[in-house]
Amino acid sequence: MSGVAKIWREYHDGPWGQVHMRRAAPTGKKAGDTTLVLLHESPLSSRVWDEMLPFSGMHREVIATDTPGYGLSDPPGEPGHEIPEYAAAILGALTNAGVGNMVVAGVHTGASIAIEIAQQSDRVKGVVLSGVALMTPEQRADYLANWTPPIELTSGGAQFQWALERYHRIWGADTPAWMLNIAIGDVLSISDRYHWGYQAAFRYDPEPALRELKQPTLLLDAEFDLLADNDPLVQAMVSDCRTQIIPGLRGQIHMRVPEITADALEEFTRAIE
Repeated sequence: MSGVAKIWREYHDGPWGQVHMRRAAPTGKKAGDTTLVLLHESPLSSRVWDEMLPFSGMHREVIATDTPGYGLSDPPGEPGHEIPEYAAAILGALTNAGVGNMVVAGVHTGASIAIEIAQQSDRVKGVVLSGVALMTPEQRADYLANWTPPIELTSGGAQFQWALERYHRIWGADTPAWMLNIAIGDVLSISDRYHWGYQAAFRYDPEPALRELKQPTLLLDAEFDLLADNDPLVQAMVSDCRTQIIPGLRGQIHMRVPEITADALEEFTRAIE
């Protein structure tokens, strides 16, 4: 792929305030072209797409949103909102941004939000999912109880060590320093509410919506992603579904292999247009 596209940053109104977005697009974009919408995992932000956006933006308009309450997007007024509400808030902001037909692509919490946006809008022409949180009731209860402990901010900096150990544990000890820096900065910048979207995702059961999903769907996943074992179950639930696995990685394919991920998303989008 030759060259890369420039990234713009902008805000658009949603029901809970403003939603921050990163946008890239080729010159000569035509009205009616399909927009690629990217939805991040909790508790991170659209910064995680910065490596991939310049590549995807060479092909088409691509928008990465900050989930409300994360990154630079305004939060809901209080905790306890559910995934369909997060989806509606992002969809409203995308509408205000002038987005028409779209393919929505989400990672973990973002995957749950993508599923619900597809349920709420006939402008969604395709869905890409990386890490779908299909869980038993017992697993959901365990995650709700144990995955999001309170973060105590101390002058000694214990919170930084906690965040470092957390991402070494879930992303691997060989995770590049620049990825750890993004993750640690994102989670600690919203330490008082980092659990809001997480908890919504743990309460959300995607199975009913997956069984109703009519749009062409791609499971684009790392071989050893935390939730990769769910991919065969998801494929059996979705009527029009295909799977593409990136071998040898624990997750975060958009950060670790951004050009490969961009090409896979573009190939899927072109195939369904």
